[in-house]
Parts: sequence; structure tokens; C-alpha cells
Amino acid sequence: MAIYQIKLLERQIVAEGTMAFIFEKPKDFTFKAGQFGDFTLLNPEETDEEGNTRAFSLTNPPYANDLMVATRMRDTAFKRVLKTLPIGTELKLDAPYGSFTLHNNKAIPAVFLTGGIGITPVRSIVTQATEDKLPHQIYLFYFNNRPEDTAFLEELKSLEKGNSYYKFISTMTVMEKSKQPWTGEKGFINREMLEKYIKDLTTPIYYISGPATMVAAMRKMLNEADINDDNIRTEEFSGY
Repeated sequence: MAIYQIKLLERQIVAEGTMAFIFEKPKDFTFKAGQFGDFTLLNPEETDEEGNTRAFSLTNPPYANDLMVATRMRDTAFKRVLKTLPIGTELKLDAPYGSFTLHNNKAIPAVFLTGGIGITPVRSIVTQATEDKLPHQIYLFYFNNRPEDTAFLEELKSLEKGNSYYKFISTMTVMEKSKQPWTGEKGFINREMLEKYIKDLTTPIYYISGPATMVAAMRKMLNEADINDDNIRTEEFSGY
């Protein structure tokens, strides 16, 4: 892998408690949708035992002109510094890494099971697939507590307009605490929800991304539905 110096260009609030950070993209930098990089703060004003480096999925697709990462804003030294970094500040990027990327066989559907900030690599994958007009049938199941907590909700839904092979299914688990209306699915992703949209559960390749407990629960559900582990790919997010 290679080491780059990148500048912070912009930051955005993309959901309650979640921020996106946009960086310049080095001219010679290439990556595959779904990969990640190690981002290091240079001479931060404060630090703690968790250190100055974090692994973040590259949330923008490869065709974009800049790099984006998104993260839950926990109260750590790294996040506090990142949240207040002056625009133009340089960071170190070591990238790309990872194999959580879309399979090549266009005849096999892709099913993404994701929750919370686990959406970050998936956003890159489905956006790039839409741009490239790939014929892969893609199902994206995305769960969160409430719409207020859901990063990129409207954007991911709107991709359906430009990709007839893409189906977006968002589900909320704590709507009683929401102030927004919701007509979509409710509850955690389960076998019954998958069967509502997918005719044969044994056909697709499954991509699970989210906290370790969520990844384990989704894998268990798929195994109980006779899905072979060879058709399950995972990306675990911890401490975010």
C-alpha cells in the first residue's frame, strides 16, 4: 500500500451523531469500492490510549473527485480533534486495504445486510455499480433505530431511480422514539424480511457490514436458512 498526505476539505452532519469528512483525493490514488484506509492525525492537540489512527471505509465511490469517510462521533480524543480540525489540515492516509468488494459474476445477485455506520463501504459499492450500469441484481437491507439516525437515507433510496437492478429496503427498530413519519419496514432484518423480497435465498452472495454482534447475528440467520459460508462476506466495525 502507499502513504499519502491529504487535506480536509469539508465536514457534514449526515445523521444525528454521525459526521462525514471530505478530503482531497491524491492524483495517483486508486481503490475499489468497498475498501478502507488508515487515517492518522498529525500532531493532534490531544490524544488517548486509542491512538491517533483509525481505519475508515472509503465512503465515496472510486469515480468521485474526492474522498469521504463517515463515522459515529463518540467522545474520544481522536473524534474530538477530527470534529474541530481546521479546513485545510493535513492527515496521513495509508490505503487502500480490504476485500469487501462486489463479486465479478454478474449473474449472481448481491444482498447487503447492514446497520448503522456499516453502511459506509456499501454506499461506495452501490453508487459505483449504478454509475457503471452494472447488471448485478443488488438488494440493500439497511437497519437503524430511527430515520433521524440513518446516514444517507434519502440518497440511497434515490439511487433506485437510476438503477433498475437495485432495490433499497430500509427498516427501523425504535420508531416509537422518532418524530418523523415512516412507512417502510420495521424491526430487525430477519429471514421473513429477506424472503419478502428475494425468491431464492440460496442464490445470492451476502455482504454483512456493521458491529461484530450484528455481523454474528446475520451470519447465524443465514446459516439457519442453509446459506453456505462460502457465499457470505463480512466487514466488522468496532469502537466507532
